[in-house]
Amino acid sequence: MELPTAVVRIKGNTLKVELAYTPAARSCGLSKRTYLSENQGMLFIYPTLARQSYWMKDTHLPLSIAFIDASNKIINIQKMRPDQTHERYRSLKPFKYAIEVNQGWFDAHKIEAGDVVEIKIPAVLDIK
Repeated sequence: MELPTAVVRIKGNTLKVELAYTPAARSCGLSKRTYLSENQGMLFIYPTLARQSYWMKDTHLPLSIAFIDASNKIINIQKMRPDQTHERYRSLKPFKYAIEVNQGWFDAHKIEAGDVVEIKIPAVLDIK
């Protein structure tokens, strides 16, 4: 699935993210991938605040996920184990966005809960 991309910034660090803004794109996520560049990730976008959980079915890469509220603040970050379906990863509160990156990226850039994410969503996207 080819998705549009955008750039997000967190504490001066730039990430190129694929935009998962439809139910199908959010469901597929980064599954079946075998490689993700260092400063690349996926931004999951919801039309309203969400209480979703994530899992790592068919996801072969160790990832970290940051849940982000409607004011673009990180709520919490979790490390996700690849190729398993038992664990569910949830936000502490309803969220508007989630960013998945290679595991360790947030730690390496000293990014934590409370940090603000600069997100510019293209106006042409029909978020579903």
